[in-house]
Amino acid sequence: MSNKAIYLQPGGGYDKVEVGTHDAAAPQPDEITVRLRASSLNYHDYAVVSGMWGPSERRIPMADGAGEVIAVGSAVSEFTVGDSVVSTFFPSWQNGQAHVEGFASVPGDGVDGYARQQVTAPATSFTLAPKGYSHAEAATLTTAGLTAWRVLMSDDHLKPGDTVLVQGTGGVSIFALQFAKLAGARVIATSSSDAKLERLESLGADHLINYRSTPRWGEKVRELTDDRGVDHVIEVGGPATLEQSMIAARIGGHVSLIGILTGVSGQLPLVQALMRQIRLQGVLVGSRAQQQSMIRAIEAGGLRPVVDRHFELEQIVDAFRYQESNRHFGKICLTF
Repeated sequence: MSNKAIYLQPGGGYDKVEVGTHDAAAPQPDEITVRLRASSLNYHDYAVVSGMWGPSERRIPMADGAGEVIAVGSAVSEFTVGDSVVSTFFPSWQNGQAHVEGFASVPGDGVDGYARQQVTAPATSFTLAPKGYSHAEAATLTTAGLTAWRVLMSDDHLKPGDTVLVQGTGGVSIFALQFAKLAGARVIATSSSDAKLERLESLGADHLINYRSTPRWGEKVRELTDDRGVDHVIEVGGPATLEQSMIAARIGGHVSLIGILTGVSGQLPLVQALMRQIRLQGVLVGSRAQQQSMIRAIEAGGLRPVVDRHFELEQIVDAFRYQESNRHFGKICLTF
């Protein structure tokens, strides 16, 4: 029986999504074959599939993939048949400092991704999934989970008692809230929805700000921190939120530039950055070694991802339309 796959025609767009088949080749000595069971949606995937950053050639989309190993190459010792695994965002970035630029090697963008039932790939394209996780839960880690882990634990070495500001209720922000609380940090959370703020509070957020009713929320953050500001800002909004993020950060604070929800260019509040010696760092997910560290922490701390809703593989366009509606809280998953 042929294995199902989703294809995106050059340029992208919902009208260029089609269901086809793809049969995985037998693994070479350093490869494994995975029966994929789940993927999860990220803004990057949305940009590719919607046509915002459509591919230049026919492409299988989706950067996140999780499933079980069904065949192992003769030189592979890390995995055995039956292991639950989850993909890596940058298959070529194993450890150390970042050495990749852009998305040329990223599954679902520069190369074929995981919107398919089977894939054969180098063993280093996957890690073991957390013990006890469903495939859908594991699939949330590749992009959103690892981004949050890297910025807090690898880039900033978050400590108990530090203060973190998270924006909104997307996957990265919720993971950042969960990892911060796991580390004993204090979390201030923003959203435009009081109902979503209540859910953030149930996950452990210490202070809540509705940014619609409090548009100058950076000043509110300073008020909540006795005018000190937060140690770390998870900046997912982009140009329209950066100035408030910088106001919210402490002197020498760390602002991780992650998202472009409000655009890809804008004015830089340079005086804020200079006067308050703020560290602005662009972030693009992380390495395989960082993913393995994150998974060890997840298993030790018992953290579970927040999954909002599941769609079938063939419902991929419906899933992205649901993402566009901004009604979700946490991750949206495809299950195969």
